Formats: sequence, structure tokens, C-alpha cells
Amino acid sequence: MKKPSILLIDDDASLRRVMEFSLIEAGYAVHAAASGEEGLALFGQEPFAAVITDITMPGMSGMEVLSRIRQAEEQVPVIIITAYGTIESAVDAMKQGAFDYITKPFNRDELRITLQKALTLRRLEKENTALRAEVTDRYHFDRIIGTSAAIHQVLDMAGRVAASNATVLITGESGTGKELLARGIHYNSRRAEGPFVAVNCAAIPENLIESELFGYMKGAFTGAVKDKVGKFALADGGTLFLDEVGDLRIDLQAKILRALQEKQVDRVGGTGPEATDVRVIAATNKDIERAVKEGVFREDLYYRLSVITLHMPPLRERKEDILLLVEHFLRKFSPSSAVKLEPEARQAMERYGWPGNVRELENALERASVLRREDTITLADLPDKLWKEKQGAESILLNLPEGGISLEDIEKQLIIKALEKHKGNQTRAAEYLGITRPTLIYRMEKFGLKKE
Repeated sequence: MKKPSILLIDDDASLRRVMEFSLIEAGYAVHAAASGEEGLALFGQEPFAAVITDITMPGMSGMEVLSRIRQAEEQVPVIIITAYGTIESAVDAMKQGAFDYITKPFNRDELRITLQKALTLRRLEKENTALRAEVTDRYHFDRIIGTSAAIHQVLDMAGRVAASNATVLITGESGTGKELLARGIHYNSRRAEGPFVAVNCAAIPENLIESELFGYMKGAFTGAVKDKVGKFALADGGTLFLDEVGDLRIDLQAKILRALQEKQVDRVGGTGPEATDVRVIAATNKDIERAVKEGVFREDLYYRLSVITLHMPPLRERKEDILLLVEHFLRKFSPSSAVKLEPEARQAMERYGWPGNVRELENALERASVLRREDTITLADLPDKLWKEKQGAESILLNLPEGGISLEDIEKQLIIKALEKHKGNQTRAAEYLGITRPTLIYRMEKFGLKKE
């Protein structure tokens, strides 16, 4: 393992030799210089992990060395050595970017500990930069796979929206990639350095959602043994993603509207409002306009959330993207093998309706990648429902009246018959109809069908 290279600059030959020996003994590769000019010449020849320099030297001072290094390489930590009488100058040096200072006389442990802290901080900064770059790349819009006109239209608008602070409402069925699009907007915006906080409004019990979003103060209710920071506060300076926003109860919608309009929130049990700087992106698989008409979703909140509305199309409406997604997921699940689909398996995947959308496709290919015996995925490796033949609509005997017929009535009756056939089991009825259970429940609510 390569030793970290340290540049040591001090005009005191005796002290310089002592420090050099101590650092070499601690496992560093040390390059020593007797002046600021000599030190800068060495600095330009190779990369250094850190610089240690005296602040008071004839000719070029340590302050000037610091300034020149900052201009050349901003991230290299610089440690200042100073005498007791020049501590004020060392503090000024820290204001100008020095990592820390040590005062003469000092022992070798103090020097080593200070240097180790500087190198640790530098390593963490590098890792943080690399992770941010990786996350930004992971959620770049190019990661949303598709060449269809429908997906291109969404991505084009999302790219333009990202530069603003406007609230965004993303609609679409479950599994279409609404959160992936929301993350793409965040990581391509000016708020990319801030946090992205996601909240699934449907997954949190109704009695807890308010405290989750806004936080609470110690003693606000039984069990509140300490202060809790809410999601709005956690997302300060970044983006708050409210998934399944259509499931929020009506009284909480008013508080979210106030938070958006006033840019402040009230903790449960708090003494006053707290300012927050948050961009909100919401998503739903429900028909919010219908919910507004039915009085279960506030009209003012709907308009506040839908400044920009983006609709993620279902996979059945962008069939040309299926094989692209297949190739992507096969590389993901079998990175070391050139896995392919046999023609029959490919045709089955193109014919299937994918009611669970991209999520269902991903799950099917993960299953196939695990079960395959060779580098070719066959029909037998895919879920049965993809290739077992179902009766088409043409096999249903319909008596079409001359005066017209209601498509909604036919859909309602099909749902009722499917539920009766499977004795009210919604999961089996949904599978029989080729849709997801949440889609079935939504359509039952739409037609006023009770779960029992």
C-alpha cells in the first residue's frame, strides 16, 4: 500500500528533521523543504495528501504558501505551525482555509493526531464527492429506460422542470417509476446537494402521519419521550417526496397546504412555527381530479401540488420499450454472463399486458435469472401467467344493442363476475383480470363496489 505523501515546510533545520523523522516513523512519505519557495516547487511536482508549514519564515510566509496551495489545489489540507505569540495569525489562516494549527513547542503525538484528523477528513470528503457523483449518475434521466414518444415527452418536461422550484405532481399506475422520476428531478436540480426525503403516505398509520411529517416536541402526547424532527425539517434545503399523496386524510391536507404556502411547519406540541425551505414533489396512482369532485381531496391543495403535472405512462402503452428494459435488467441481474431470451420467451414478454408495469417486469426477470440453467432464458423460467394462454375478449359472447352500450357498465360487471368467481378474493380476481390488486381496488372504489 502506497504511503501518504506529506509536504513539510520549515526554515528551522533542527525542528524540521525531528518532525520528518517522527512522520516517517508513523508510516508517511515525507518531502521536506527549508522555505516556502522550495516547498511550492515540490508541491508542483507530485500530489500530496497534506501540507505542514511554519507560518513565520524568511521570504515567503506560511500564509502565502497557504494562499498559493489553495489556488492550485483547494482540497489538500494544510496544517499551520505557529509560535505562541502568533496564534492570532494562525486563526486568520484557518479562516482562509487552513485545516488546523499547532503551537510550538509540541510533541510528536500532537503532530501525528492533527495530521491523522486532516487525512481522515480529506478521505471522507473524497468519498462523499464520489458518492454524490454516483447518486447523481444513478438517478440521471438517462437511467429511465425507454425510446418511446410517451417516455421522451415525460423526460423532456422533467428536465425543464428540474431547474425550477415549482411543485410537481407525478401521476401514473403503481410500478411505472414515479419515485425514480422524482429522484431524477431532485438530483438534476439546484437542490441536488440537499437531502431527498421520501414519505409513503399510504404506508404510515393515520394517527402517526402528522407527527412523521411535522415532528413533535417532548411531552406532546403519551410516548413522546424526546423531540422528533419531522420529514419537512429533514428535507430542509432539499426535496420532500410525498408518495401516494391521494391517501392523505382531509384534515392533514390543510396543514400540508399551509406548509407549502407559508414555508413553515408546526410541530405537534410546539410553541410556534418553524421555517423550512423544501421543494415538494408528490405522486399518486389515484384519479385526484375525481377525488376533488367527490370531496375527499382539497381542491386548493390539488392546484398547489399540480403546478407541473407529469404522467408516467404504463408499460402497455410503450410496448417498444419492453425489450430495452429486458436487456437492462438482464445486465443488472447477470452482470458476468451474456444472458439472452429465447424467441418464444421474448414474444411472451412482448404480448403480456404487464399490469404491474416496470416493477413486475423487473421481478419477472430477477426470478428468471435465478431459475435459469443456462445462459438462455426459456418460457419455463418465466412466471406462468406470462405464457399460459388466456381467453381473449373475442371469446366473450356479447349482445351489442342497437342503441349503444356503456363501456363502464361492462367493466363493472366483469369485476363483479371475477370477484364472484373467486369468492371475493381480490388478489385472485385481479390476477384473473390481468391487473394488479391496487388497480382492482381503485376500480372497485370507482364503481362503488364494497370490498365484502
